[in-house]
Amino acid sequence: MKASLVWFRDDLRTADNPALLAAAGDGAAAALYVLDEESAGIRPLGGAAKWWLHRALEDLRDELAALGIPLILRRGAGAGVVAAVAGELGAGAVYWNRRYGGPERAVDSAVKEWAAAAGLHAESFQASLLHEPWTVRTGAGKPYQVFTPFWRALADRDFRAPLGGPDAGNGFGGSPADSDRLDAWSLRPAAPDWAGGLRRAWVPTAAAGHGILAEFLDGPVADYSEARDRPDRPGTSRLSPYLRWGQLSPFQVWAALAARRGQLPGSPGPAVFGTELGWREFCWHQLFHRPDLATANLRPQFDGFPWRWPGATAGAKPETGAKPETGAKPETGAGHLEAWRRGRTGIPLVDAGQRELWHTGFMHNRVRMVAASFLVKNLGFHWRVGEQWFWDTLVDADAASNPANWQWVAGSGADASPFFRIFNPETQAKKFDPEGQYVRRWVPELATPDYPEPLVDLQESRRAALDAYASIR
Repeated sequence: MKASLVWFRDDLRTADNPALLAAAGDGAAAALYVLDEESAGIRPLGGAAKWWLHRALEDLRDELAALGIPLILRRGAGAGVVAAVAGELGAGAVYWNRRYGGPERAVDSAVKEWAAAAGLHAESFQASLLHEPWTVRTGAGKPYQVFTPFWRALADRDFRAPLGGPDAGNGFGGSPADSDRLDAWSLRPAAPDWAGGLRRAWVPTAAAGHGILAEFLDGPVADYSEARDRPDRPGTSRLSPYLRWGQLSPFQVWAALAARRGQLPGSPGPAVFGTELGWREFCWHQLFHRPDLATANLRPQFDGFPWRWPGATAGAKPETGAKPETGAKPETGAGHLEAWRRGRTGIPLVDAGQRELWHTGFMHNRVRMVAASFLVKNLGFHWRVGEQWFWDTLVDADAASNPANWQWVAGSGADASPFFRIFNPETQAKKFDPEGQYVRRWVPELATPDYPEPLVDLQESRRAALDAYASIR
């Protein structure tokens, strides 16, 4: 019997992993993770994501070793590496769990074509979304553009129960193929070591994710409908990085939530948290139908918006990638972008969020919206500039939720917040951090000479943003 190869990607877990179960079920199995920064269109990981990935791979390696399954690490273009490793193993089958971005699907298709030509069995599985994007359509057969009817259609469907893990003893055994050393990938910063705050804030293991899920369902979920908006309280789940890396599956979270919901009659918290899982699905369905989600406005009218770009002159190539829109204008007010990144804008709630992000790789969701609105509307920068910064600094940044949420704030996306909805950071702070605990934690020099004056006047910059929007209506 030939060995089977299971190809891990954003599914770094051994339980509820259908690709791993299929490989182990064939008999001898080996596992592969490819750090793919070479395939066309694949977006390189940000710094915080690489830090998380290193520890997650260590954890996965240990979990697989307990099952007798070796983890092979390789770096290169995904399709070629999979073919090479399968050849070295003499594998008879390759299994993986599906991805939904355009470049990723192209890589997966190439592997299937190669396997068919080579006479290998290749099969992919649903593991990271509750329902596949091509199965959820409007009555007219089109993708949903508005979240509420999307979630209503999705929530009415049955979700499969989470699967168990494979039995021990079905592994390949030994070292069936050469593997890169994880340290050689340099995913963790060495000098300077900026990740101290990340280490204090997170344990990037599957077991830690399950522990956080249990703690959340035992307590905060009951008040989630209100507490989720309070950055001064521990009211959110903090599950997003574990879902992003697949150390928790949405099926595991949904099943645990459903069990808890029955124990909290009358509490809206579990249902509201369920919609957050639904929003994650909504973002991934958007990416499936619009692979350019991170680089193109979903609403074409915003192509002519006079965004600011970091750098010199209008029409210059922005640091985030493709050519800017025709209405792009040069940055005025030198240092505004860097002040926003470093939490030195003089707007306390924005600065608190940016410092939380820099130190922990995370930012409270309410504050994310406020910080994003301030960059896009009060400072006038293109949403792609902020999206790139979050991509590099968030441990939970994924290819769908990150750009979809930035487009939502900017007004250019699906079911977007109207552009004229401009979050007032002062009003938001009074409502959601009324005693100032969150701001004081991250901005201890507030109300001292060391704290800067505001970069812009909130009311004047709001009027300028609305005038700019009027120019494209």
